Amino acid sequence: MSTADPRHSVFPEWLRKGLDALYLGAGYLGGIFLVAIFVIMLSLSAGRPLGIDIPAGDDFTAWCMAACAFLALAHTFRSAELIRMGLVIDRLNGRARHIVEIACTAIGTVAVSYFAWYAIDMTWTSWKFNDVSQGVIAVKLWIPQMAMAVGLALLALAFADELIHVLFGGSPRYEKPPVSNDEQLIERIMESGA
Repeated sequence: MSTADPRHSVFPEWLRKGLDALYLGAGYLGGIFLVAIFVIMLSLSAGRPLGIDIPAGDDFTAWCMAACAFLALAHTFRSAELIRMGLVIDRLNGRARHIVEIACTAIGTVAVSYFAWYAIDMTWTSWKFNDVSQGVIAVKLWIPQMAMAVGLALLALAFADELIHVLFGGSPRYEKPPVSNDEQLIERIMESGA
């Protein structure tokens, strides 16, 4: 979600709230797939000693894992939780930093858009040719592939959203503000799992 005041967004407030809600909804959907992974894995583990087999359980778990990862990307990006390599950019200040932020965000937008385009193309091709999985249960492949395509499309949208924000002078909302005291530093370290 946007950590900046909506007044600082170049988009109208209703659009800003709508985009943030879209990213959050995709994050929740990714969480639902995480719960589905847990349920399927628990069922596979509990069913094995009882002689109960879940057909294609491994396939469904893998598809849920991909859906969980890709659908949550946009929300993770907007929540400043994606891993960010700041070795160079953290040493810059002022205009130089702003220019590098724009360049990095533009490169990220192009790269993610490229992947999103081909993920959507792959999903469309699977639907057009009626591809099915080769597992125990034949599943139309466009169904599990759609989560990857939608997740990457939302991430591309989030990158473009952020690029426009940074281009118009806004500070990046995809990074957490610097810590101002020891308590915040300890909290940040605890959040990172160190």
